[in-house]
Amino acid sequence: MRLGLIILLVAYLVTLPLGLAVRAHPEERPLVVCTTSVLYSIVRDLAEDLVDVVMIASPSICPAHYDVKPGDVRNIAEAKLILYHGIEPWLKPLVEASSTKAILCRIKGPWNTPDAIKERYRDVARALKDHLKLDVSDRLDRCLSRIDAIATQLKKRAEEVGVKRIKVICMSWQKAFVSWLGLNVVAEYGPPEKLSTAEVEKLLKTGREEKVALVIDNLQSGVEFGRSLAERLDAVQVVLTNFPYTEPKLVNLTEVMKRNANAIFDAISKYEYMVTTLRLTREVDTWRTAALIALVLIIVETATIAYLWRKLGV
Repeated sequence: MRLGLIILLVAYLVTLPLGLAVRAHPEERPLVVCTTSVLYSIVRDLAEDLVDVVMIASPSICPAHYDVKPGDVRNIAEAKLILYHGIEPWLKPLVEASSTKAILCRIKGPWNTPDAIKERYRDVARALKDHLKLDVSDRLDRCLSRIDAIATQLKKRAEEVGVKRIKVICMSWQKAFVSWLGLNVVAEYGPPEKLSTAEVEKLLKTGREEKVALVIDNLQSGVEFGRSLAERLDAVQVVLTNFPYTEPKLVNLTEVMKRNANAIFDAISKYEYMVTTLRLTREVDTWRTAALIALVLIIVETATIAYLWRKLGV
């Protein structure tokens, strides 16, 4: 990590004059660097036209596993404000390598449920006001209202679908949202690479006993384990995301919430179709078996009658 940052710092120093030439402007907006797309999307919602904002870690991977790049050193060095969660082990060395004068502001807490999302918006709005003197209270109110409206719609839809009767096994980082939506979480699992054989067997045992319908995965922690688990349980795998911008339309956490809920609703429909198809297949097999037995009985009975007919000389 240290050697890599030294290399990045050298690359940054080589390109520094160009970077300064690009950003040296008396009316330039303050640069806000966000470690994840979560924070990036919130800043864009609240102050897109008031600041320049960049994100560091790709939304498709866990931020803890991100590998820093030369451009990250330059952005950190030029930032006025750096927003981070506290789950980025690469940030401190990156800050040290860049010698930045930026204010670091930690935005703590989860962002999976409507209430948690609103708290993160309030935290970012407070950071913008305290450190950059930007009052975004009006925009904050609009964002909070939007979150509440979408949450109400999703809960209504969940009740119509009847999610409370749906038993699921869920990746731990998605449990808060899945539980908020109303599904019955009978078991959960952490990062797949850390699961022991005993833990996997326990998940399989619980899943079979509870007749689990869905295995709910987290995109950023990998989906192969969930796919395998779902196949072994005759369940449906559904993959949720914890971060905006993993798909083009996911421009903020509200859209992520909608996307995840709709993915669950679709998976429930798929499971119910699968169950219905299996039941009908079994019924057809039962009637086919009954028909074959009846045919055999008819053949035996016909043969018996023919034998008796010949024996009696009729």
